[in-house]
Amino acid sequence: MISASAAFLATIPSPDRGVWHLGIIPIRAYALCIIAGIIVAIWWGERRWVARGGTKGTIIDMAVYAVPFGLVGGRLYHVITDPELYFTEGKNPWNAFAIWDGGLGIWGAIALGAVGALIACRRKGVPLPAMADAIAPGIIVAQAIGRLGNYFNQELYGAHTDLPWGLEVYQRFNPDDPENLLNGVATGHIPLPESPVHPTFLYELIWNLLIAGLIVWADRKFKLGHGRVFALYVAGYTVGRGWIEMMRTDTANHILGLRVNVWTSILLFLAAVIYFVLAGRRGPREAPELLAGKDALAVPAADAAAEDEDEDEDAVKVPAEAPVEKPAEETPVVDEPKKTDD
Repeated sequence: MISASAAFLATIPSPDRGVWHLGIIPIRAYALCIIAGIIVAIWWGERRWVARGGTKGTIIDMAVYAVPFGLVGGRLYHVITDPELYFTEGKNPWNAFAIWDGGLGIWGAIALGAVGALIACRRKGVPLPAMADAIAPGIIVAQAIGRLGNYFNQELYGAHTDLPWGLEVYQRFNPDDPENLLNGVATGHIPLPESPVHPTFLYELIWNLLIAGLIVWADRKFKLGHGRVFALYVAGYTVGRGWIEMMRTDTANHILGLRVNVWTSILLFLAAVIYFVLAGRRGPREAPELLAGKDALAVPAADAAAEDEDEDEDAVKVPAEAPVEKPAEETPVVDEPKKTDD
């Protein structure tokens, strides 16, 4: 028979807090995970874009638009789908802007982030589907990294479980703001009544990494293009998100008995599959020269101007050749006839 202490050691402990303070500056694990995920997505997307024939620096320029749009979109989706957290009696509506306290919907982040990416693609003169294919693996890995923030926030877990990988969740206390337990500390590690629970954030993290590997493999083997890598990412992610979402026990709105995010997963899965099939009719992957965009036009023009300048300089530097003087013609010498004596 397994003792209670041995059973506890077989579970996954939660961090005692998700926020540390550097003087008056709060350092939030959730925010650090999001930042780390963004950096990984940009770095990997840049490498994939250049490998496909794109110009170096394009993904970084795109991120300037897509990241702010994505953060706003993710927060909007969260607030719209869970308005009771901010706009019901006793709630503070201004907390809807407190993105650092958690609450980002991936669907809103992708939707509005795509708008920002589209603006960047138009400015750069590159096709959005090709860019989406390049950044797709990085995006889902960034989602996996972001799920670590849920671990530190001690949120988005499932029901009670006796499995060895069950997650221990503890009561957190915040003397300064008893209602804001997200910023509290688990003093004494007092387990919550439902502890241990299914670590659904961990399930999704692992699933995301598996899908990242799948789409990279499929892209290399079949040379996918025209947004099909991105469509495969959406289809694969929604399959896992659907069943994992139904395991969660956090508060959520329901439609016809299913959580809103489950319905969203179903609809996006169908849309992604349809797009994947239709985009396959567009033929092989985009030609590398199409990914260079307007930057490719600027380089030859600059080279041509440089060549013209070099030609002008050569014309100035080469001195005019001095005329070749013809050698003076020698006058033939005629010998005088010698005088003879008669």
